[in-house]
Amino acid sequence: MKIYRRKIEINSAIQIEFIDITDKVQEVVENSGIREGQVIIYAPHTTMGIMVNHHEPMLLQDFLKVFHRLVPGDYQYSHDLFELRRGNRADGRSNGQAHCQSVLIGGSETIPLEKGKMMITERQSIFAAEFDGARNREIIIQVVGM
Repeated sequence: MKIYRRKIEINSAIQIEFIDITDKVQEVVENSGIREGQVIIYAPHTTMGIMVNHHEPMLLQDFLKVFHRLVPGDYQYSHDLFELRRGNRADGRSNGQAHCQSVLIGGSETIPLEKGKMMITERQSIFAAEFDGARNREIIIQVVGM
């Protein structure tokens, strides 16, 4: 069994953004030399997540609507009440909404590999879902197998 790990960097431009990282992940898989196994895509950030879905602009707009409806911006998130925190340093961002949105999709995805390719369909893409942009982020890609 072999393990190959790389980090990729992404930059978000707006607060909520779905960044297609499929090609970058496939490039890491190809560079790994692993033909059979799995690839794990992990976002080590608490205000972003990883998801697999269809890359279609109108659908991405629907995702935005759903996230805003489930986790509204006009709600008073306790996380944003900096004056009540004790012992925690605030980074100056009121991002309770972003934390709550990211928990809905989770921080990682695992995709099986066959013959050096990810077993996703032509309609599936891998997205880094940013909920607290604009930021520079790192995504960890780990390929495990033979």
